Amino acid sequence: MNIHDIINSIYKLPLASLETLTRSVSEVGYPKCFHLFRENRKEAKSYFIKEGIVRAYANKKEKEVTFWFGQEGDLIFPFQTLFAGLEEYASIELLEDSILYEIDLKRLRDLYLTDIHIANWGRRFAEYTCIKSEQLFIARQFKTPTEMYKELLTECPDIIQRVPLGIVASYLGISQVSLSRIRAKIR
Repeated sequence: MNIHDIINSIYKLPLASLETLTRSVSEVGYPKCFHLFRENRKEAKSYFIKEGIVRAYANKKEKEVTFWFGQEGDLIFPFQTLFAGLEEYASIELLEDSILYEIDLKRLRDLYLTDIHIANWGRRFAEYTCIKSEQLFIARQFKTPTEMYKELLTECPDIIQRVPLGIVASYLGISQVSLSRIRAKIR
């Protein structure tokens, strides 16, 4: 996806603001297994995914728990650092070789202060992320792993081909053996 489409998928910016934001972004490539963010660190950059897939995970009791996948067109923002100046609570890992658009957080903050349209774009993205987080929280409270798996396949149909099953199982909060059983029933 190109950067204009990604930005405008959140909130359509006037052309001048879109160009201002786009000029602040650079294209970068990183290999599979590269970590964009690390848990317990303040981060300095945000990303837009042009090509690739990522996961967000946290370490709990010696176990990695995946709670989000991002793919083409998604944004990766270190919210703890950006909004509260705190260290991140999760790590972001590339699950494929990826091409990203990168923006410095200081530059982004400056744009929020100088361009109301870009500030509104950032607010819309934060609102969208809050809604998605709430939906995921509710799903984890009321849906079975089978329902969550079916929903994941509907929203991200190629996820099983692109993400190792152990990571998908972690996202669903089940073992890889349980995921295999669910997959066998659905086929």
